[in-house]
Amino acid sequence: MPGYRGAVSRRSRVLLVVAIAVAAAVGVVGGAAVLGPDDEPKATRPEGVPPVLVDVGVRQDGDARLLRRAARLHARGQRAQAERLFAQGDSVDAEAAAAIAAWPDGSLARLEDLARGHPSSGAVGFHLGLARFWSGDTNGALDAWRVTRARDPDSAFAVRAGDLLFRRFPPGNPTFVPSFRGPASVRRLRAPAQLAALARMARRPDPRAKLLYGVALQRLDRPVSARRQFAAAAALAPRSPDAQVAEAVGRFEKERPERAFSRLGPLSRRFSRAATVRFHLGLLLLWIGDVEGAKRQLARATRMGPPISREATRLLDRLEAVGDAEDDRTE
Repeated sequence: MPGYRGAVSRRSRVLLVVAIAVAAAVGVVGGAAVLGPDDEPKATRPEGVPPVLVDVGVRQDGDARLLRRAARLHARGQRAQAERLFAQGDSVDAEAAAAIAAWPDGSLARLEDLARGHPSSGAVGFHLGLARFWSGDTNGALDAWRVTRARDPDSAFAVRAGDLLFRRFPPGNPTFVPSFRGPASVRRLRAPAQLAALARMARRPDPRAKLLYGVALQRLDRPVSARRQFAAAAALAPRSPDAQVAEAVGRFEKERPERAFSRLGPLSRRFSRAATVRFHLGLLLLWIGDVEGAKRQLARATRMGPPISREATRLLDRLEAVGDAEDDRTE
């Protein structure tokens, strides 16, 4: 997400770069922090224009295409064109984005008014937080993002709000990596058809189908829906390391990371030779900033056999490259 870059400590820089490494390795999508890290409470008021976030998943309807096109225009600095296009939309998401595109002309007032009329809209709450922050009201921005996470938790707006509220963490959420691939017939489909096929498959009492659909939902920033699929898979397959680990990973929340770790710890003893446990334990340790602990777990996973061992090796290689680059920068 383009926008303000506050003063960032070395530790926070490392975590953000780690997030990029994770994204490249296992497909996690993240955004950039708007505020400074948690140990820098006085964030500088940003310059320029707040960014716009649209959350349309793989939809291809007219409103989704309009929002994507307008967001691209806004990102390129063509704000007048973006505002006109957003104004053609029929959704409250388009109204919120149009208010940002008009920045600063009435943007904050329009979003405050929208929030009163649509208190459960993540699009409104997230963009209201941006408008407040760009106006110098940091506390008001944090309040808006907390409301976004509470009232629209199954959305990209909630995930990105979490990035801004919990700046000690890398952006986004950790994504479960299955030890198996989906059917080739599904992988060949375009994204909308693929998601529909995965949803149909997941309606059956098939734990693998539910895991694949859960991963797709995670990648679309639908953490609550993904969590439900993982929980259903775990209930159907109590002896499956994949299903049990996915359920644990799905529990991860930046407010309460212990909910995931409390499940993964026992699984490391129950499935002591399952690479997926060690890989995902390493992945979650990255999210809480324990890079060395993550490397130890990933190294164990590399010795436990493919296909997860290959993912662990790839992620370890990227982490080593990140560490070398960071060392070069500080010399």
